[in-house]
Amino acid sequence: MTAIPASIRWLVESRANGRCEYCLLPAAVSFFPHEVDHIVALKHGGKTDPQNLAYACWRCNRFKGTDLGSFDPETGGFSFLFNPREQTWAEHFQLQGDRVNGLTPEGRTTVHLLQLNSGERMAERQRAAANRVDDDL
Repeated sequence: MTAIPASIRWLVESRANGRCEYCLLPAAVSFFPHEVDHIVALKHGGKTDPQNLAYACWRCNRFKGTDLGSFDPETGGFSFLFNPREQTWAEHFQLQGDRVNGLTPEGRTTVHLLQLNSGERMAERQRAAANRVDDDL
């Protein structure tokens, strides 16, 4: 594991407005602290550079691991995962109540691989909405 300097951690967290860049869960309601994720893992040649780092909740980071992509559950074709440095969340996902819907192959693949609609994930979004931590949820 590569040590990420505190200044870069702060930049990644502030750029994400304190919420996971994959599922949008605010860090304030997460049971475990959010983490800095290498979008392209070091083992795939990714760098510890702000352009390759995302702020991720522990669930998203664990489910993503070092994966770069998977299979779109709708088409069965290979798709890369959503990349928060190169893509816009609202173009790939839609929040309907407590459920995240993938709108594109990248969105659907990310929803599936990161298990964004598991019972625990939906309960987290309900708790965030009830606590009014983030108006976007």
